Amino acid sequence: MIMSFIRKQFIDVIQWESPDEHTLVWRFPIADQEIQNGASLTVRESQMALFVDEGKTADVFSAGRYTLNTQTLPVLTNLKNWDKLFQSPFKSDVYFFNTRQQIGKRWGTAQPVTVRDADFGVVQLRSFGMYSYRIADPAQFFKEISGVVESYTGEQLEAQLKNIAMTQLAAAFGTSGVPFLDMAANQVLLSQKMTELLKPEFAKLGLALENFTVESITLPENVQQALDARMSMNVIGDMSRYTQYQTATAIPMAAQNEGGMAGMGVGMGAGVAFGQAMAGAMAGAQPQAVSSAAAQDHQAKLTQLKTMLDNGLISQADYDSAKAEVLKQLIG
Repeated sequence: MIMSFIRKQFIDVIQWESPDEHTLVWRFPIADQEIQNGASLTVRESQMALFVDEGKTADVFSAGRYTLNTQTLPVLTNLKNWDKLFQSPFKSDVYFFNTRQQIGKRWGTAQPVTVRDADFGVVQLRSFGMYSYRIADPAQFFKEISGVVESYTGEQLEAQLKNIAMTQLAAAFGTSGVPFLDMAANQVLLSQKMTELLKPEFAKLGLALENFTVESITLPENVQQALDARMSMNVIGDMSRYTQYQTATAIPMAAQNEGGMAGMGVGMGAGVAFGQAMAGAMAGAQPQAVSSAAAQDHQAKLTQLKTMLDNGLISQADYDSAKAEVLKQLIG
C-alpha cells in the first residue's frame, strides 16, 4: 500500500493516448501528483504540448518523444528559477493541443449584412460557405481562447469564428470596389478577399486559416424582385418592337379561337395602339408620332395577313374579315 501510494505521487509518462477529433485542447490529469524529473513526454503527429506554470505559458513541444529535464524545459526552468542540476520532481500543468485540420466547418449570415454597393447603394446581403482551420500557435491559443480548462472543443470556438467572418464580410464588400453583380458572378474573387482579411484575425487567436470559400451571395427578396424586373426590361429593349412581336405571335393562335380572325381584329388593333402609345410615352413621343407608328403597323399587318393567306395558314374568309377590320381601323 505504501509503495503504491508513493508511485501515484510521481508521473513518469505523459501522453494523450486517445484524442477525440472534436476536442481541441486537453489537460493531462495531474491532480496532486508531481512530474518526475527525467519523465517521458510523447507528442503524437497532429498534436502539440504546452507546459503552463501557475497560469504562465512555458515550453511548447511538437511531435516527438522527449525526456523532461532542465535542458528540454528551458522556459519552465527559468520561471521556476531552477539551476541546471535540478533533479527534484516538479508540478506543472501540461496541455495537449489537437493541431489536425478542422475541415467542413460551415458559416453563414444569420442576419443580413448591410454594405454599400456601386449599383444599388446600401443593400443587405446574405451569404454562406465553408472554411477550415487548425491550431498553429498553442501558447497564443491558450492565452486568447482556451485558458485554464480541462478540455476545449471546436463547437465552443465556432460561434466566435463565424462572428469574425461576418464582420470581415462587410469589409470585403466595402473595400473590394467590385459591384454586387460582379461579385456574385465571381465568388472565387470574394473567397480570396475574405481569406486575405481573415488570416490575420485567425492568427491573433493562434489559428491558421487553411481554406475559406463563398458558396452563395443573395439579396433580400424585395431587392431581388426589383433586380429581376430591371433585367427583364433590359431583355425586352425596344417596347414597340416587343409589342409587334407579341401581336405577330398572337395571330395564328387567334385564328384557332372562337370568332377567328374577325374577333381578333378589334383586339389586335386596340392592343397595338395601346402598345404603340405606351412605347411613345416611354420615349417622350408626341401623339402624332403614335398615329404615324400605328399606321405603319396596320400596313405591316395587312402584309402579314396576305403572307399567311398565301401560305395557307388562314382561310380566304378569315383573311377578308381581318383585312376589313384592319382597314376600318386604319381609315377610321
